[in-house]
Amino acid sequence: MLNSVILIVGVVVMIAGWLLEYNDTRLKQQKSKKMNIIGTVVGIILIIFANSFTIIPTGYSGVVTFFGQIREETIPNGFNFHLPFVEQVEQVCNKQQDITFNGQIWSETKNRTAIYYDAVTVTYQISSSKSAWICANISNYENNLVTQSLIASGIKSSSKELEDEDATNRSRIEPLAMEKIQESLDNKYGEETIIVNKVVIGNADFDESYNNAIAEKQNAQLAYEKQQIENQRLIEQAEAEAEAKKIAAQGEAEANEILTKSLSKDIFTQMMLDKWNGELPKVVGEGNTVFDITSLLGQNTSSGQSGAEQNDAAQN
Repeated sequence: MLNSVILIVGVVVMIAGWLLEYNDTRLKQQKSKKMNIIGTVVGIILIIFANSFTIIPTGYSGVVTFFGQIREETIPNGFNFHLPFVEQVEQVCNKQQDITFNGQIWSETKNRTAIYYDAVTVTYQISSSKSAWICANISNYENNLVTQSLIASGIKSSSKELEDEDATNRSRIEPLAMEKIQESLDNKYGEETIIVNKVVIGNADFDESYNNAIAEKQNAQLAYEKQQIENQRLIEQAEAEAEAKKIAAQGEAEANEILTKSLSKDIFTQMMLDKWNGELPKVVGEGNTVFDITSLLGQNTSSGQSGAEQNDAAQN
């Protein structure tokens, strides 16, 4: 901008000098002729000065061309002098730039599952020390530096290293894709020429058939888990019932054991007599042995009397 202003001022000064020279011819004034020479000289100086410097803004670097030959050294941002008319300075942007891949990138995972990525944006910047090299070796570098084919290659290489569950996880696929794209750029242009700062993937999804299969698998898994819960409930219920029966059986066994220990011969005989209907049957045992129940009556009567006597004595 400043170059243009100075150049315009120089041209105006020269035109003013020529006008003064025209007036000198008509009016024959010596003083006007002197002013004409001064104006012309100042105008030429301003024009030369306007083509002798350039100002590189922040975030850019300058590439100097001398008769079409690009110098290897780049000039930094700020005020810089160069040879007028024979040297030209081209500004190269070293700020962060975005390139977006338009369209789907189809690939596959480590498990050979088809997957696609969409709306991939790569943020990169050109190293200022490599600006001259890029201008000298890459034609139309503004559009051909980071190509969509290179981005697609990096994305595909990344997805093939990930399992299905990680291939759609942005925290896994994006850093890996950035690493792969950086490796491709380093192999193509050399290290620290193009710096990849970030990779953003707008969308990642599997083929529709795979999604259907996943849905069916999830439904089957849910049904299986539901059945497992029901089976566990039935098992716990059966165990609870068995434990209850076990506890009841143990209680009954302990009660029988206590009852058995508490039964004496006399108590057992008394229980038999309590069940007697008053008849006097006789039982034939082994070897034609006859068992007379009247003997028990005598013993029981004696025991009963003895017990009654003892009770009367206790009462007295």
